[in-house]
Amino acid sequence: MARGLDLDLVEVAPMANPPVCRIMDYGKFRYEEAQKAKEARRKSIHVTVKEVKFRPKIGRGDFDTKMRHLKEFLDEGHKVKVTLQFRGREVAHPELGRKILDDVIVALGPTAKVENQARMEGRNMTLVLAPDKKAQDALRKAADAERRTTVTAEDSDEVAESIEEHEQIEEHEQVDGDLAELAEVSVEAEPAIPQESEPAGELDHAEIVGDE
Repeated sequence: MARGLDLDLVEVAPMANPPVCRIMDYGKFRYEEAQKAKEARRKSIHVTVKEVKFRPKIGRGDFDTKMRHLKEFLDEGHKVKVTLQFRGREVAHPELGRKILDDVIVALGPTAKVENQARMEGRNMTLVLAPDKKAQDALRKAADAERRTTVTAEDSDEVAESIEEHEQIEEHEQVDGDLAELAEVSVEAEPAIPQESEPAGELDHAEIVGDE
């Protein structure tokens, strides 16, 4: 049968009783399997450790920018090493660095968990964060639900506006129809004004004068 279809007879379950075979294009099958494996490798996440550096006297704008990058790394599944860089006499005040690290943890909320607590490494204070996948999934689901609710509410408003416009159009058409009927009734009810005709004698006299 396979030879008649110009296909291959492939044994897919040799340990089964009886063995299971499939008629297929084996070359095409191998190509599709290789493509699937390639796509799976492309989509797989290679977890790496990213680093985001802060300063004890960092401004609010720079802090927000670095937090945005930090959140992007965590959303992609990477771990993040947060480094506080001390310069000069700043190293004598580690509490300033700890405050920044605490602000980072608070800003991230439940989407990240502390893998390595803050510690000093020379003139730097480091902290390692890892993504909390369960919390991230929960937040995504909540955001999707809120988005769907918003879309549903917007659709309801559009439907209500459409119904209102339709009712207004019908009301205008009804008013126009009533006005047209009133105009027709008024025309029909108006009495005809008879036209006066000149006496026949005067007409004949006019014709005679004209002939002369």
